[in-house]
Amino acid sequence: MKKQIITLAIAGAMSLALPSGLMAQDSALTSDMIEHAKMIGEKALNSTLTEEIITSLTTEVGHRLAGSANDVKGREWAINKMTAMGYDKVWTEPVTIPLWHRGTASARITAPFAHNMAITALGNSVRTPEGGLTAEIVQFDEYKDLVAAPEGSLDGKIAYVSFRMEDSGVAGAKGYGYAGQARRNGSVAAAKAGASAIIIRSIGTDDNRTPHTGSMNYADGVTQIPAAAISNPDADLLDNVLKHGKPVTIELNLTSHSHDPVVTYNVIGEITGSDEPDKAVLIGAHLDSWDLAMGALDDGTGVAIVMSAGKHIIDGGVKPKRSIHVILFAAEEEGLYGAHEYVRAHKEDHNDFGQTILGAEWDSGTGRIINLEPGVGPTSLTVMREIGAVLAPYGVATLMTNGAKGQSDMSALGNAGMPAVNLGMEKTNYFDYHHTPNDTLDKVDIPAITFNSSIYAMFAFMAASVDVDYMK
Repeated sequence: MKKQIITLAIAGAMSLALPSGLMAQDSALTSDMIEHAKMIGEKALNSTLTEEIITSLTTEVGHRLAGSANDVKGREWAINKMTAMGYDKVWTEPVTIPLWHRGTASARITAPFAHNMAITALGNSVRTPEGGLTAEIVQFDEYKDLVAAPEGSLDGKIAYVSFRMEDSGVAGAKGYGYAGQARRNGSVAAAKAGASAIIIRSIGTDDNRTPHTGSMNYADGVTQIPAAAISNPDADLLDNVLKHGKPVTIELNLTSHSHDPVVTYNVIGEITGSDEPDKAVLIGAHLDSWDLAMGALDDGTGVAIVMSAGKHIIDGGVKPKRSIHVILFAAEEEGLYGAHEYVRAHKEDHNDFGQTILGAEWDSGTGRIINLEPGVGPTSLTVMREIGAVLAPYGVATLMTNGAKGQSDMSALGNAGMPAVNLGMEKTNYFDYHHTPNDTLDKVDIPAITFNSSIYAMFAFMAASVDVDYMK
C-alpha cells in the first residue's frame, strides 16, 4: 500500500481559528457543533480504522460482482462490520438485477499478421456463437463515427472503435465520460449498422496489457451483439496492422452470458438523530465491484471512507439532530441498479425525498479531497458555505457553483430531486487501474483515504446537526 505523507499541514489546521463570520449569532453552526466536528476530524486523522476496513474487505471478501457468491459475502461482511462498529440500526433493502456471468474471452488477429490480444468482455455482453466468430474488422476513430455508419454497412463485420481516452486533467481533454460512450452505447450503434460484434480500445489511461471492463447497454428492438475491450498496447498493435491497408480479420470468442434475475441488497447503517431521527443525511459508496480484481479503488476506498466516518461520529459520543445513514449501494457497476431502486422506494411526491435531506458519495478512488461543491436550495447555501469554512483549513475549498447532483449512485437521487454535495479530489492515476485486474490494495494511498474519512465525518456531523431544509 502507498504510505504517502499527507502534505497538508493538518496538525496546524486543527489549531487555526475559525473565520470570524461563522461566529455571528445568526450562524446555523454553533461553536459547540464546530468544535465537536473538529474533534471528530482530529481523531479520524490519527486513526487506522479506514485502513483496517479496506484491508478487511479486500482480504476477506475480494471482488463483489453483483449477484455472485462474493456479492453475498460482501453484504454479510458489511452487515457484521457495521453492527460490530455500533451503528444504531443496520438493515438491507432488496434490489432485483440481471445476473451476468463473465465466462472466458479470447481474441486473435488472424490476417494479415497473426497476433494474440489481451481482451475482456464488457459487462452485460452476450456470448459469441458457439466456437466463436471470425470476421473482418472495420475501424472507427470515435464513437460518433460509428453512429454515422449507414445501415447494412457493417454486415458480417466486427466494428472496432480505436479512440484513446485522454488525460482528463488536460484542458479540453476528451476524458472518461467522452471515451466511455463507445463502451456504453457502441454495441447498439454497431448492431444498427449490421455488425456481428464490437471491440473497443480500453477506456483507461494506462499502457499495460490489462484490458478495462465496464458496463454496456443494449436497446429494445436492436440485435444484441458481443462486446469486448482490448488492452491499450493491443489496440496500438491493431492500429499498426491496419496501417498496412490490407483486410484485417479477427477471431473472437466470448462465453459471457446472463441468467434469470436475482435479488441483491443495498446495505444501510444508521446513526440515529437526537431530535428528528426520521430525517437523514446520506453518505454512501457502492459495495459491488467488477470481478477482475478485488475492487480496492472502485469502490473499496469509498466503502472504507464512509463506514469509518460513521464510526468516528459514533465514537465522538454526541448525536447529531438528524440521523446519518451510511449506505452501500448494490450493483452500481451494471447500471446504478441499487440507486435507482432506492429512488423508486424512497422518493415521495412533489419531486423530493422528504426524509432523505442531503446526500454525498465517494466513488473516486484514492485521491485526497480538495473541494466541496454544494447542490442545495438558495437559502441553505449559506449553511453549506459555513460548513465549507470549517473544512477550509484542511485544504478543502468551497466552489462558488451550486449544481452538485452527487457522484455515481447518488446522482440518481440528485437528479430525482435530492439535495446533494460533491466532494472533489486531486488528480490521480485512477484510470490506469479502473475496471482492470490491477485494481488491488497496493494502489490505495492510505493517508489520503484516512484524510477523506475525517472530512466525511466532519461534513456529515455538521450537515446533520443544523436545523435547515436543504431543499430551500
